[in-house]
Amino acid sequence: MAESRLTFTEWLPDQPGSVGALTKAENVYPRAIGYGPFPEEVDYSQAASQNLVSVVAAKNNTGTTKIFAASPTILYLLDSADLSLDNISGATYDQAERWYFTQFGNTLIAAGSPNTLQAYDLTTNGNFAVLSSGAPKAKYVTVVRDFVVTGNQPTNSTRIQWSGINDPTTWTSSALTQSDFQDLPDGGEVRGVTGGEFGLVLCERSIYRMSYVGTPLVFQFDNISRNLGCYEGNSVVQWQGITYFLADDGFYACDGQNVVPIGAEKVNRYFYTRLLEATIQNMSAAVDPVRNLIVWGYPVLDNTYELLVYHIVTKRWSVVESSVSRIASSSTPAVSLEGLDAYSNSIDALETSLDSRIWLGGKLSLAGVSGAKIITFSGANKTATIETPDVGEGKQTMVTLVKPYVDGGSASVAVASRQTLATDPSFGNLTAASAENRVALRSVGKYHRFRVSPSGNWETAIAIDVDTQPAGMR
Repeated sequence: MAESRLTFTEWLPDQPGSVGALTKAENVYPRAIGYGPFPEEVDYSQAASQNLVSVVAAKNNTGTTKIFAASPTILYLLDSADLSLDNISGATYDQAERWYFTQFGNTLIAAGSPNTLQAYDLTTNGNFAVLSSGAPKAKYVTVVRDFVVTGNQPTNSTRIQWSGINDPTTWTSSALTQSDFQDLPDGGEVRGVTGGEFGLVLCERSIYRMSYVGTPLVFQFDNISRNLGCYEGNSVVQWQGITYFLADDGFYACDGQNVVPIGAEKVNRYFYTRLLEATIQNMSAAVDPVRNLIVWGYPVLDNTYELLVYHIVTKRWSVVESSVSRIASSSTPAVSLEGLDAYSNSIDALETSLDSRIWLGGKLSLAGVSGAKIITFSGANKTATIETPDVGEGKQTMVTLVKPYVDGGSASVAVASRQTLATDPSFGNLTAASAENRVALRSVGKYHRFRVSPSGNWETAIAIDVDTQPAGMR
């Protein structure tokens, strides 16, 4: 009898199952060794009057965090006392595909083309209002150094326009205030703008770095990627100075100098065969800072919503089934013990553990929307599935025993055995490990693939040990 260990390595759905990579890593996220559990969605707010398309959190200079959400025509503020979403729109808005937000000091600025930029004073409890009389209408908004920067205007999709220096209310071109605009000469429409020490402008067929140089030019635009641009504006997300996005051929990361493929020969083909292209505008992207993840949500062909998960540290991927309609990077207000009454009449009935950072307030976390509600990913572990590559050297063997290595829990295991790689694998029923952490199996074939479903309050799924013995053909 021979025993071999199958470590849960990288998930590579773009590659065949015989190359040594996992064939499935579902409802988990990658870790340096193995995979961790991905949590269930939990309703955070009451339902708004319309389905939501955006969520954002903003903190004023006294440390108070407020949560905002948007439907195509309404801007909302979360009432932390009763978790209602209150309409704080400053006008009757034309329908926007999406609202984008950025914070400049104590002002939260919202861009929802074809509407004029809106502003909310984070030190008050008022409504949104037009940012200023000269403020533009734009699809995207960010902050670059001391300027508010917008991109893609209704009458000019290639225009980048910025405010006066340290003054988000000034928009008239002036050498004194340094407010101005730039129409990009090539690359097609602007599909995303990210900020920081420099700006990154993602166009349909190119990427520009936007560098501050002072008067008279104010900003210099360098084309750092010609012919490669952004395929969908709602795929753009930034974390720690790196901008992540979807291009025509898959997923990339850009640091302002280099454009690096991160999905090539790993998940790009998988993504495009799953994507429901007709509704790609419902794509969304967010950061999970707790788990070091970039997460993309997208509609799939069976009319569900799926999350593709990229672990920044290990550069590995996984996939998550989800009930959300968008994801977002957000945070939550602090909640006192008395304030828990708004979430549940019983502490024991809370779907989110009291140890969760959600109750601390002001801590960045992965959130999203489900229909008209804000949700958080803070529930129990989702039902996870990990499938190994095919193992076997073309000799007839019988699997007799599997021992799962799952830190903090155990697992159920199923096996699919076949005589040739041309035959589709067919798994039997999952069998739970015994108290001694052993799964007795009896399956004959030349190639074996294993399905593992971790259970219990598990933390890391690491590997399985497989016992096999030679088996003859009758």
